[in-house]
Amino acid sequence: MQGGTSAALQPDFFSCDIFDALPKDDLASMEHPLFSLATRPDLQVLRYLHNGVEIEVTPSVKGRATIHDKDILIYCTSQLMAALNAGRQVARTLHLRAHDLLMATNRETSGDAYRRLREAFERLAGTRITTNLVQGELEITRGFGLIEDWEIVRKTRGGRMIQVRVTLSEWLFAAIKAKSVLTLSRDYFSLRRPLERRLYEIVRKHCGRQPEWRISLELLQKKAGSNSPRRVFRAMLRDVIEADSIPDYALALDADDLLRVNPRAPLVEASPQPQTSLGPLAEATVQRARQLAPGWDIYALEAEWREMWHRSGRPRLRSPDKAFLGWLEKRQA
Repeated sequence: MQGGTSAALQPDFFSCDIFDALPKDDLASMEHPLFSLATRPDLQVLRYLHNGVEIEVTPSVKGRATIHDKDILIYCTSQLMAALNAGRQVARTLHLRAHDLLMATNRETSGDAYRRLREAFERLAGTRITTNLVQGELEITRGFGLIEDWEIVRKTRGGRMIQVRVTLSEWLFAAIKAKSVLTLSRDYFSLRRPLERRLYEIVRKHCGRQPEWRISLELLQKKAGSNSPRRVFRAMLRDVIEADSIPDYALALDADDLLRVNPRAPLVEASPQPQTSLGPLAEATVQRARQLAPGWDIYALEAEWREMWHRSGRPRLRSPDKAFLGWLEKRQA
């Protein structure tokens, strides 16, 4: 009876409504090169073998999911982890507002956003992963996709996206429930070059709080999943090091092709504290906002305000609703 009650209470879907969720990434995709670094459709099958782990990543005709497509999974993972930490129930199927997703991942919200988001979902759904697991005398081979299915609802006139639904793979959902994740810097979404993002994932996973971590160029390229010639990869790595763009870490490549990584400052692992988080605005506040900005997309304005709050260091607000309306009045003026 107790088991049946628990199943009955299990939600069918989870609504993404946590606006200040810290970015979270699953450990497996940080460890292994599941996502393409190419800027053009990557139709090559990736085969990766390291320390007894065999992974094969097969793209669809649309190409392999890219490191930028992964933003969607990071956003979903962040939302679910914030909910779990708050004691809420979660589900594999998530309902989210497209504008919130685009704002949280530092993407453009232009009219072209629909096409880009649709292409990302198609690559995520079409990319298949095959891996092996040795248990005693048995070897288990398993295949799965990055997401199970997706849906975008938008206005027939104007094309504005209203809602997005995505069902995560059982593999990723199990990792989230097991809290097999790490917190990322919010600056991760400001990294535009694919190699920058992949390097940050690798050093965040392996260096962590250690005073120093080292890796050979050969192994680094393997973990990054780069198909470039060694000399080209070395040159791209030096460009990243010179730009000094990797959040939280300083990188240096010595004459023996050994990469040294040092944390810039202590890393914060904790989830945001309740007194520094912002809950949803009251319905009366939304109605008042519509009066102050007639004809505007209030939810887009709200997302802009929350992003401004994040960038200003998330100061304590006695009344987020009053703060939002005050900001809106000044913005409209």
